Amino acid sequence: MYCSSSAPDFLVENPEKLGSFLHHCAKTKSFRLGISLHAAAIKTGTLAEVFTGNHVLNFYAKCGCIDAARHLFDQMPHRNLVTLSAMISGYDQSNRPHLALQLFSRMQTYFKPNEHVFASVLSSCSEITDLYLGRQIHAQALKLRHACVIFVLNSLILLYMKCGMCTDALSMFTDSKSDSLTLVSYNIAITGLVENKRQEKGIELFRSMSRQGLVPDRFTFAGLLGPGQPIYDLSVVMQLHGQMLKLGLDYMAFSGNILIALYSSYNLIDEPEKVFRSIEEKDAISWNTAIAAFCHCEDNSKAALDIFREMVNDRNVGPDDFTYASVLSAAARTGSMRNGKETHARLIRTRRDYDVGVGNSLVNMYAKNGSITSSYTIFQQMEIRNIFSWNSIIAAFANHGLAEKAIALFEEMTKTGLQPDSVTFLELLTACNHSGLLDAGRALFNSMSENYGITPTANHLCCLVDLLGRAGRLTEANEYARKYSVINDAVVLGSLLSSCRLHGGFLAGEEIAKKLLELGRVTKCSPYVLLSNLYAMNRKWDCVDRTRNLIRVGGVEKEPACSLIEVNRSIKKF
Repeated sequence: MYCSSSAPDFLVENPEKLGSFLHHCAKTKSFRLGISLHAAAIKTGTLAEVFTGNHVLNFYAKCGCIDAARHLFDQMPHRNLVTLSAMISGYDQSNRPHLALQLFSRMQTYFKPNEHVFASVLSSCSEITDLYLGRQIHAQALKLRHACVIFVLNSLILLYMKCGMCTDALSMFTDSKSDSLTLVSYNIAITGLVENKRQEKGIELFRSMSRQGLVPDRFTFAGLLGPGQPIYDLSVVMQLHGQMLKLGLDYMAFSGNILIALYSSYNLIDEPEKVFRSIEEKDAISWNTAIAAFCHCEDNSKAALDIFREMVNDRNVGPDDFTYASVLSAAARTGSMRNGKETHARLIRTRRDYDVGVGNSLVNMYAKNGSITSSYTIFQQMEIRNIFSWNSIIAAFANHGLAEKAIALFEEMTKTGLQPDSVTFLELLTACNHSGLLDAGRALFNSMSENYGITPTANHLCCLVDLLGRAGRLTEANEYARKYSVINDAVVLGSLLSSCRLHGGFLAGEEIAKKLLELGRVTKCSPYVLLSNLYAMNRKWDCVDRTRNLIRVGGVEKEPACSLIEVNRSIKKF
């Protein structure tokens, strides 16, 4: 319609219509139609008019073509306050806050900013958390009587919340008339309070909002519930969920996804699945959140695989890289090689170019299922490798008792220029421990701080202490524990006690056991069992009975080990 031969004459006579059409294209992101209107404006010569030029510039800015908008801005023969406002707003919405603020500074030579400009530049200050400049702009907005405009007020609340100035942000509520504040104002403040770890104040503001007669929406609950981590008692989460049910917001993917993640963080199983099933139109995030939730719940990785099969059959959404990484993790946890291979086959058919995270998950899955050859083949085929890739393959060889290969891979990694991290050395020390490579393990441990500036943790020291203890070097193991000030760490003491039992160090073992028991209530029975076995080796049967009695009186139970086996596509635990 707009590109017919009569359209240019029509647009010359009706520039307001052209502006209206361009405004509609900006709102609906109708890019191709907007370009046609831009061409018509050029053909009719109306683009030189500031009214038409502003609409074309705003169209490009709203569609995310900020460079095209700036090119047009530079070519415009005439500009007014609306021109600058559209350009500054475009920079702000395109995540270019510095350019928005630079243009704001330049414009003040010719124009006084209006409320739209203030809202945009305050938002830009929020993006870069520039509190000093934000306060200056706030003062200017007050001077020009624009600070009370609701969208400027919202930008001020956002600014102070982003900069951690919660008291200043909340002062906007006390300084403003209660009826001038909107639901958006409260949502910004509630989200900011939760992000600043003041969730109790967020709940209080939520109640205040309800007393004002404002009905919370999905953004309100998303802000209150936070990033999906347990910041409240479970009872509070369930109360908020109940409010969502009353308002009919539980079936929406936006809020339901947060609830799935939140319930799973409490290690709950039934609640995440109920929320997932209640979502009417599930998006990719819904499926991925549910799969990830079941992967993290103990003994429920099989449910993650079942949901993945449902997702594959859903015509509205398909698996992405995050989905495959989660599913492969579930297959690794359950020890299901069949599920892992099926997922890999689907990945080959549907996503030839997957990201490095999926490759790392494949390496881990095959290694955890005992196929070190397939794991290494995947690693070699990866075009891009990060530190997690190298750590995964080093851990794979370490857990299969191939310490020499793990060390060789470490040397290969360092030649590429990639620096190892704390996890790399933990896997290497584990490999040396499993294979009894004392000299190599000691050299790697010492190189952590000497060559790479990595401070050993208790876990690193535990590996070395265990390695020295197995070799009968209890004195050297004790020296390392004292040197790194972890002689009172329960894990390290447990390793030393195990070494004493192995090599018959009765007196040292008894002293270590006492230190271990003095650290506090022991919830695992292994220290008692080790001490009991140490007494038994020295035929101190009264001490054996006394130690065994401590297990019974203390209510300490030995957690039974288990194995997993796949039978007819079902994982059995025994």
